[in-house]
Amino acid sequence: MTLPAEQIARHPNIVPSLRFLAKTLRERFDNGPRLARLLASHQRWLLTQVAYALHHERDPAQPFSGLTTVGLRDAITEYRVASRNTVLSFIEELKTYRFILSPPEEEGRRPRRYVPTDVSQKAMFGWCLANLAALDLLDNGNRADVLSANPHLMHLLQPRVARNCLNDLRWREPPERVGLFLWTEAGGLVVDHLIANLDCQVRNNEQIDIGRIDTRVLAGQFMMSRTHLQRLLRKAAGRGCVGWYDPPKKTQLWMSRDFLDEYCGWQAVKLSIVDEAFAWATQNMGASGT
Repeated sequence: MTLPAEQIARHPNIVPSLRFLAKTLRERFDNGPRLARLLASHQRWLLTQVAYALHHERDPAQPFSGLTTVGLRDAITEYRVASRNTVLSFIEELKTYRFILSPPEEEGRRPRRYVPTDVSQKAMFGWCLANLAALDLLDNGNRADVLSANPHLMHLLQPRVARNCLNDLRWREPPERVGLFLWTEAGGLVVDHLIANLDCQVRNNEQIDIGRIDTRVLAGQFMMSRTHLQRLLRKAAGRGCVGWYDPPKKTQLWMSRDFLDEYCGWQAVKLSIVDEAFAWATQNMGASGT
Protein backbone atom coordinates (compact mmCIF):
# COMPACT_ATOMS: atom_id res chain seq x y z
CA MET A 1 0.00 0.00 0.00
CA THR A 2 1.59 3.26 -1.11
CA LEU A 3 1.20 6.58 0.68
CA PRO A 4 -1.23 9.04 -0.99
CA ALA A 5 -0.18 12.66 -1.24
CA GLU A 6 -2.87 13.85 1.17
CA GLN A 7 -1.68 11.45 3.88
CA ILE A 8 1.96 12.44 3.37
CA ALA A 9 1.13 16.15 3.60
CA ARG A 10 -0.67 15.64 6.94
CA HIS A 11 1.92 13.28 8.40
CA PRO A 12 3.37 14.57 11.70
CA ASN A 13 6.88 13.83 10.42
CA ILE A 14 6.56 15.53 7.04
CA VAL A 15 8.66 18.54 8.06
CA PRO A 16 11.54 16.48 9.53
CA SER A 17 11.35 14.27 6.41
CA LEU A 18 11.62 17.24 4.04
CA ARG A 19 14.29 18.78 6.24
CA PHE A 20 16.32 15.57 5.93
CA LEU A 21 15.78 15.56 2.16
CA ALA A 22 16.84 19.19 1.82
CA LYS A 23 19.97 18.63 3.91
CA THR A 24 20.88 15.55 1.87
CA LEU A 25 20.45 17.37 -1.42
CA ARG A 26 22.44 20.32 -0.08
CA GLU A 27 25.33 17.98 0.72
CA ARG A 28 25.20 16.69 -2.84
CA PHE A 29 25.28 20.27 -4.09
CA ASP A 30 28.42 20.93 -2.06
CA ASN A 31 30.05 17.90 -3.68
CA GLY A 32 29.02 18.82 -7.24
CA PRO A 33 27.54 22.31 -7.51
CA ARG A 34 27.34 22.55 -11.29
CA LEU A 35 25.57 19.21 -11.59
CA ALA A 36 23.24 20.02 -8.68
CA ARG A 37 22.10 23.17 -10.46
CA LEU A 38 20.39 20.92 -13.01
CA LEU A 39 17.72 20.41 -10.34
CA ALA A 40 17.84 23.97 -9.01
CA SER A 41 14.77 25.29 -10.81
CA HIS A 42 11.57 23.45 -11.61
CA GLN A 43 12.00 23.77 -15.35
CA ARG A 44 15.49 22.30 -15.24
CA TRP A 45 14.30 19.61 -12.82
CA LEU A 46 11.68 18.49 -15.32
CA LEU A 47 14.16 18.64 -18.21
CA THR A 48 16.71 16.58 -16.30
CA GLN A 49 14.26 13.93 -15.12
CA VAL A 50 12.67 13.48 -18.56
CA ALA A 51 16.07 13.37 -20.28
CA TYR A 52 17.19 10.62 -17.93
CA ALA A 53 13.90 8.76 -18.44
CA LEU A 54 14.38 8.81 -22.21
CA HIS A 55 17.80 7.23 -21.72
CA HIS A 56 16.33 4.40 -19.63
CA GLU A 57 13.44 3.89 -22.05
CA ARG A 58 15.72 3.18 -25.00
CA ASP A 59 14.69 0.14 -27.03
CA PRO A 60 17.57 -1.22 -29.16
CA ALA A 61 14.98 -2.39 -31.68
CA GLN A 62 13.81 1.22 -32.13
CA PRO A 63 16.66 3.21 -33.73
CA PHE A 64 15.22 6.61 -32.75
CA SER A 65 14.59 5.79 -29.09
CA GLY A 66 16.72 6.89 -26.17
CA LEU A 67 17.89 10.37 -25.22
CA THR A 68 17.99 12.59 -28.29
CA THR A 69 17.43 16.31 -28.66
CA VAL A 70 14.32 15.65 -30.74
CA GLY A 71 12.95 13.17 -28.21
CA LEU A 72 13.45 15.55 -25.29
CA ARG A 73 12.00 18.45 -27.24
CA ASP A 74 8.87 16.52 -28.17
CA ALA A 75 8.35 15.21 -24.62
CA ILE A 76 8.78 18.62 -22.98
CA THR A 77 7.15 21.02 -25.43
CA GLU A 78 3.94 18.96 -25.38
CA TYR A 79 3.42 20.23 -21.82
CA ARG A 80 4.76 23.73 -22.53
CA VAL A 81 7.41 23.29 -19.87
CA ALA A 82 10.17 24.74 -22.05
CA SER A 83 10.67 26.08 -25.54
CA ARG A 84 12.53 24.33 -28.34
CA ASN A 85 15.47 26.73 -27.92
CA THR A 86 15.59 26.08 -24.16
CA VAL A 87 15.79 22.33 -24.81
CA LEU A 88 18.61 22.85 -27.34
CA SER A 89 20.54 25.04 -24.87
CA PHE A 90 20.00 22.50 -22.10
CA ILE A 91 21.43 19.65 -24.19
CA GLU A 92 24.41 21.80 -25.18
CA GLU A 93 25.09 22.58 -21.51
CA LEU A 94 24.99 18.88 -20.62
CA LYS A 95 27.48 18.15 -23.39
CA THR A 96 29.76 21.04 -22.47
CA TYR A 97 30.13 19.88 -18.87
CA ARG A 98 30.31 16.24 -19.93
CA PHE A 99 27.19 15.17 -18.09
CA ILE A 100 26.17 13.32 -21.26
CA LEU A 101 28.12 12.01 -24.25
CA SER A 102 27.49 10.27 -27.54
CA PRO A 103 28.51 6.61 -27.70
CA PRO A 104 31.68 6.43 -29.86
CA GLU A 105 30.28 3.48 -31.82
CA GLU A 106 27.37 5.65 -32.96
CA GLU A 107 29.48 8.42 -34.50
CA GLY A 108 27.60 9.97 -37.40
CA ARG A 109 24.24 8.53 -36.37
CA ARG A 110 21.23 10.83 -36.75
CA PRO A 111 19.48 11.79 -34.64
CA ARG A 112 22.42 11.77 -32.27
CA ARG A 113 21.80 9.74 -29.13
CA TYR A 114 23.29 10.62 -25.76
CA VAL A 115 23.98 8.63 -22.60
CA PRO A 116 24.59 9.96 -19.07
CA THR A 117 28.16 9.85 -17.83
CA ASP A 118 29.05 8.10 -14.59
CA VAL A 119 28.83 11.28 -12.53
CA SER A 120 25.30 11.93 -13.83
CA GLN A 121 24.17 8.38 -13.13
CA LYS A 122 25.52 8.53 -9.58
CA ALA A 123 23.76 11.85 -8.99
CA MET A 124 20.38 10.58 -10.19
CA PHE A 125 20.77 7.42 -8.13
CA GLY A 126 21.54 9.58 -5.11
CA TRP A 127 18.45 11.72 -5.75
CA CYS A 128 16.19 8.65 -5.89
CA LEU A 129 17.85 7.17 -2.81
CA ALA A 130 17.35 10.40 -0.84
CA ASN A 131 13.66 10.60 -1.72
CA LEU A 132 13.11 6.97 -0.74
CA ALA A 133 14.90 7.59 2.55
CA ALA A 134 12.63 10.59 3.16
CA LEU A 135 9.62 8.30 2.65
CA ASP A 136 11.13 5.75 5.02
CA LEU A 137 11.17 8.41 7.74
CA LEU A 138 7.37 8.59 7.48
CA ASP A 139 6.60 4.90 8.00
CA ASN A 140 9.86 3.26 9.12
CA GLY A 141 10.13 1.58 5.72
CA ASN A 142 13.19 0.09 4.01
CA ARG A 143 12.82 1.49 0.50
CA ALA A 144 16.28 3.08 0.45
CA ASP A 145 17.90 -0.18 1.59
CA VAL A 146 16.07 -2.09 -1.15
CA LEU A 147 17.29 0.31 -3.86
CA SER A 148 20.83 0.21 -2.48
CA ALA A 149 20.78 -3.59 -2.68
CA ASN A 150 19.10 -3.58 -6.12
CA PRO A 151 20.47 -0.60 -8.09
CA HIS A 152 19.09 -2.09 -11.32
CA LEU A 153 15.66 -0.94 -10.08
CA MET A 154 16.58 2.50 -11.40
CA HIS A 155 15.79 1.27 -14.93
CA LEU A 156 12.13 0.95 -13.90
CA LEU A 157 11.86 3.44 -11.04
CA GLN A 158 13.23 6.66 -12.48
CA PRO A 159 11.32 6.77 -15.79
CA ARG A 160 8.04 6.12 -13.99
CA VAL A 161 8.77 8.92 -11.51
CA ALA A 162 9.70 11.33 -14.31
CA ARG A 163 6.69 10.54 -16.51
CA ASN A 164 4.17 10.63 -13.67
CA CYS A 165 5.59 13.90 -12.32
CA LEU A 166 5.39 15.43 -15.79
CA ASN A 167 1.82 14.18 -16.23
CA ASP A 168 0.59 15.36 -12.82
CA LEU A 169 -0.56 18.96 -13.00
CA ARG A 170 -0.27 19.30 -9.22
CA TRP A 171 3.50 18.75 -9.45
CA ARG A 172 4.13 20.19 -12.90
CA GLU A 173 2.53 23.52 -11.94
CA PRO A 174 3.59 24.38 -8.36
CA PRO A 175 1.32 26.59 -6.23
CA GLU A 176 1.95 30.23 -7.05
CA ARG A 177 3.97 31.04 -3.95
CA VAL A 178 6.03 27.86 -4.23
CA GLY A 179 6.57 28.67 -7.89
CA LEU A 180 7.95 32.05 -6.83
CA PHE A 181 11.05 30.10 -5.78
CA LEU A 182 10.91 27.09 -8.08
CA TRP A 183 10.51 28.87 -11.41
CA THR A 184 13.50 31.07 -10.55
CA GLU A 185 17.07 30.22 -11.50
CA ALA A 186 18.65 28.53 -8.46
CA GLY A 187 15.43 29.12 -6.51
CA GLY A 188 15.20 25.43 -5.67
CA LEU A 189 18.56 25.67 -3.92
CA VAL A 190 17.34 28.64 -1.91
CA VAL A 191 14.15 26.98 -0.69
CA ASP A 192 16.07 23.77 0.11
CA HIS A 193 18.41 25.86 2.26
CA LEU A 194 15.48 27.45 4.08
CA ILE A 195 13.78 24.09 4.70
CA ALA A 196 17.05 22.51 5.85
CA ASN A 197 17.43 25.20 8.52
CA LEU A 198 13.86 25.15 9.87
CA ASP A 199 13.40 24.72 13.59
CA CYS A 200 11.08 21.69 13.44
CA GLN A 201 10.22 21.91 17.14
CA VAL A 202 8.11 25.04 16.75
CA ARG A 203 6.01 24.25 13.68
CA ASN A 204 2.80 25.21 15.56
CA ASN A 205 3.98 28.81 15.67
CA GLU A 206 2.86 31.14 12.91
CA GLN A 207 6.48 32.08 12.29
CA ILE A 208 9.02 29.26 12.16
CA ASP A 209 12.60 30.22 12.81
CA ILE A 210 15.16 29.69 10.05
CA GLY A 211 18.06 31.50 11.62
CA ARG A 212 20.68 33.84 10.27
CA ILE A 213 20.88 34.31 6.51
CA ASP A 214 23.98 35.90 5.00
CA THR A 215 22.88 36.72 1.45
CA ARG A 216 26.41 37.47 0.29
CA VAL A 217 27.72 34.07 1.39
CA LEU A 218 24.63 32.18 0.25
CA ALA A 219 24.63 33.80 -3.20
CA GLY A 220 28.27 32.88 -3.64
CA GLN A 221 27.64 29.27 -2.66
CA PHE A 222 24.75 28.94 -5.11
CA MET A 223 26.56 30.73 -7.96
CA MET A 224 23.90 33.42 -8.22
CA SER A 225 24.08 37.18 -7.84
CA ARG A 226 23.42 38.65 -4.43
CA THR A 227 20.99 41.09 -6.04
CA HIS A 228 19.00 38.21 -7.51
CA LEU A 229 18.85 36.44 -4.14
CA GLN A 230 17.81 39.59 -2.27
CA ARG A 231 15.12 40.30 -4.86
CA LEU A 232 13.80 36.75 -4.50
CA LEU A 233 13.61 37.04 -0.71
CA ARG A 234 11.89 40.45 -0.96
CA LYS A 235 9.25 39.00 -3.28
CA ALA A 236 8.76 36.03 -0.96
CA ALA A 237 8.39 38.38 2.02
CA GLY A 238 5.87 40.45 0.10
CA ARG A 239 3.77 37.31 -0.45
CA GLY A 240 3.95 36.30 3.20
CA CYS A 241 6.23 33.30 2.64
CA VAL A 242 9.10 34.55 4.80
CA GLY A 243 9.99 37.58 6.88
CA TRP A 244 12.71 39.07 9.03
CA TYR A 245 12.89 39.41 12.79
CA ASP A 246 15.21 42.39 12.28
CA PRO A 247 13.79 44.34 9.30
CA PRO A 248 16.53 46.98 9.05
CA LYS A 249 19.38 44.48 8.97
CA LYS A 250 17.43 41.59 7.37
CA THR A 251 19.64 38.81 8.69
CA GLN A 252 17.35 36.75 10.96
CA LEU A 253 14.72 34.99 8.85
CA TRP A 254 11.46 33.15 9.56
CA MET A 255 9.05 31.16 7.37
CA SER A 256 5.27 31.41 7.70
CA ARG A 257 3.44 28.26 8.70
CA ASP A 258 0.90 28.57 5.88
CA PHE A 259 3.67 28.74 3.28
CA LEU A 260 5.39 25.74 4.86
CA ASP A 261 2.11 23.80 4.72
CA GLU A 262 1.72 24.79 1.06
CA TYR A 263 5.23 23.62 0.28
CA CYS A 264 4.71 20.35 2.17
CA GLY A 265 1.55 19.69 0.18
CA TRP A 266 3.40 20.19 -3.10
CA GLN A 267 6.35 18.00 -2.10
CA ALA A 268 3.90 15.34 -0.90
CA VAL A 269 2.66 14.95 -4.50
CA LYS A 270 6.17 14.06 -5.66
CA LEU A 271 6.88 11.78 -2.72
CA SER A 272 3.64 9.91 -3.39
CA ILE A 273 4.64 9.49 -7.03
CA VAL A 274 8.07 8.19 -5.97
CA ASP A 275 6.43 5.77 -3.54
CA GLU A 276 4.06 4.41 -6.18
CA ALA A 277 6.87 4.08 -8.72
CA PHE A 278 9.04 2.23 -6.21
CA ALA A 279 6.26 -0.24 -5.40
CA TRP A 280 5.58 -0.78 -9.10
CA ALA A 281 9.28 -1.24 -9.89
CA THR A 282 9.82 -3.82 -7.14
CA GLN A 283 6.79 -5.77 -8.34
CA ASN A 284 7.94 -5.75 -11.95
CA MET A 285 11.72 -6.08 -11.71
CA GLY A 286 11.61 -9.84 -12.36
CA ALA A 287 9.23 -9.58 -15.28
CA SER A 288 11.35 -6.88 -16.93
CA GLY A 289 14.45 -9.05 -16.91
CA THR A 290 16.41 -6.56 -14.80
